[in-house]
Amino acid sequence: MPRLTVCLVFESGAEEAAAFYASVFEDARPGRVARFGEHGPGPAGGVMSIELALGDQPVVLVNGGPHFRFTEAISLSVDCATQEEIDAYSEKLSAGGGEVGPCGWVRDRFGVSWQVQPAVLAELLADPDPAKAGRVLQAMLGMRKIDLAALRRAYAGDA
Repeated sequence: MPRLTVCLVFESGAEEAAAFYASVFEDARPGRVARFGEHGPGPAGGVMSIELALGDQPVVLVNGGPHFRFTEAISLSVDCATQEEIDAYSEKLSAGGGEVGPCGWVRDRFGVSWQVQPAVLAELLADPDPAKAGRVLQAMLGMRKIDLAALRRAYAGDA
């Protein structure tokens, strides 16, 4: 399968967003920067796009103008191994004007939606025992930031 690249198109502020994401993800690596030329469509010399790698995931951030808006219809998922990671990514991604929403969703200050969740969540929700999976789902639906211990208790029937 070809490698997929996430492309995030901002009204403006791709450079600021790239710096923000690089501060959130320890394994972020900056890449090439493309600038607008004298024929636009943005201001000559201004940032058109910035490449960034978040771990193994390539991301391109583009300044596209005022007709681009983010919605929850597209989100980026951050699979976390521990509660400490869930807490840290939720806090970092919501910093500076973002917000933590229901079920572990976080909207950052640029309007990009993230799902900050335990890596084991998909396994718990897909358990062949519908009672276990249902209890996990019900527990998650009542959360904002995900509580991994509470999900495990729900799975075990100890909620």
